[in-house]
Amino acid sequence: MAAKSARTIVISGVPDGVLNDDVMSDILVIHFQKAKNNGGDVEEVKYPTREKGVAYITFEDQEVVESVLQRNEHRLEDRRLPRYYPLKVTPFCENVFSSVTAVLDMSVFKDKFVLEDLIQELKMKSTALSFGSLQSNGHISVQGPFPTIKWLRDFLLLKAKSLSEDKNEASKSHQRPKKRLNKHRLTREVNNVVHDAEGEKQVVVLDTDIYHYIKCFFAKELLADSDVVISDITDGDVTTLHLQKGRNKPDTGQVLRVKEKIETQSIKLHNSLRKERINFERSTRDKKKYRLVCGSVKSRYPDVLVIPYDTHIDVIGSSSAVFEFTQEVNKKIQSLIPGQRVI
Repeated sequence: MAAKSARTIVISGVPDGVLNDDVMSDILVIHFQKAKNNGGDVEEVKYPTREKGVAYITFEDQEVVESVLQRNEHRLEDRRLPRYYPLKVTPFCENVFSSVTAVLDMSVFKDKFVLEDLIQELKMKSTALSFGSLQSNGHISVQGPFPTIKWLRDFLLLKAKSLSEDKNEASKSHQRPKKRLNKHRLTREVNNVVHDAEGEKQVVVLDTDIYHYIKCFFAKELLADSDVVISDITDGDVTTLHLQKGRNKPDTGQVLRVKEKIETQSIKLHNSLRKERINFERSTRDKKKYRLVCGSVKSRYPDVLVIPYDTHIDVIGSSSAVFEFTQEVNKKIQSLIPGQRVI
């Protein structure tokens, strides 16, 4: 039998407070067992959950999940309900931002390893990661769950640091002053990212969407009463933060405490946030309408983050808030641009 997570779906848009929770659970089971809804035998239903309007349905057979997801529209209807309610059905995942892509610069290992062998070692250590082709400049694309990408980065940093220390020891033992004066690129790389011994420099690696959310809603809270300077480097789905003391010297350990606050907040957000993507047509006029509509709806959803791009708009927030936001935007868009739907 497939893992429980593979047999589970997330339902958003469940009417909250309309009926008793047990009755609502029964209605959800009935809906997702019906053949006309592409349903099947339900093993378990979780409702209510910590997110308003969100339920989890686990089927006995994984194939039912695929069938349910293929249905374009799910409308919750029952004689006990005052009207029908549109539902959004998505696959279950432990983390909302379950897959990110990063480009690794492996060229710093060229002197000590055959890169192909090192990459094979990494593949064996984590089957959750998918590696692209190794480029001639030592770069390689890797995709997988964000926590695993973060583990990979930390693993490579430790390996790089170990090589750097071995090189320094060998240099000292052979008393080669000229070589000590020539800073190897690997040493520079390590110095840029390894934590300062006194805790005055720290590095945090975040999912880029989580970083945007933290920057928008939690920056003041995390940096309150501190003199810590943060610089960021975004590489696609991954953003690296460099933390260091400001002009006014903070007390010992302050940089480290800010780092720990950011990491703690990041974990909480990974477990609670969802991201939806609103795609729009190429027409410049239509793009403006989408952005104007999102801007007007945003005022009613203070905890939702809206990020506009050239081809789409990302909406990040809790499951219920994101679902309601996109539903409202969809209705407004349909009235302004006939035939268009938020996807």
